[in-house]
Amino acid sequence: MRVLRLAVAGDSIAYGQGASRAADTLGPRLVTALGGAGISADHRVYAAPGAMSAHLATQVERAGGWRPDIAVIVVGANDLTRFVPPDRAAAALAGAVRGLRDLGARVVVAPAPDLGVVPHVPPAFRGLVSVGSGVLRQAQVQAAEAAGATVVDADGATSAAFARDARLFSADRFHPSSAGYAVIAAALAPAVVRAAREVLKE
Repeated sequence: MRVLRLAVAGDSIAYGQGASRAADTLGPRLVTALGGAGISADHRVYAAPGAMSAHLATQVERAGGWRPDIAVIVVGANDLTRFVPPDRAAAALAGAVRGLRDLGARVVVAPAPDLGVVPHVPPAFRGLVSVGSGVLRQAQVQAAEAAGATVVDADGATSAAFARDARLFSADRFHPSSAGYAVIAAALAPAVVRAAREVLKE
């Protein structure tokens, strides 16, 4: 049976910061979802805490030697906190998608979350932060799709789940908890499974 190669790139959420166990992070959860669909997969994480979209090029270069079949990119939160212009962040994301597509990978992107739902954001600023998050997310969606990626959670539904349930945040009140990673993985899994099935048909 063919074992597909799944690369995970992006920021601290892609890396898994805040999860109680390594098994609760996105890579292992997505491998489990693939297994549930009858698809064998291995994964490698190229993501790094603190990474912005500009850092994706280096991550893609590192992934090149492994030649992943599927790549998941989760990025955008640090672009927001560092006030990176949306068009610049989106262009860097598109470049990473094209690089991964050139390697032969199917690419699934989760764009910027709504940082307005983060508990430690003062209530008076939450609306403004949410608007800024939405502007970046829209630019990311357009750029990633134009570069050949499948985008999940484009409407920010996952962030809405975090707004409703504080238990989805870890103790630092910024990164997801293990329960939060389950929500994010559930949003990603259908697209990752579809991408895997497309790879196996080739």
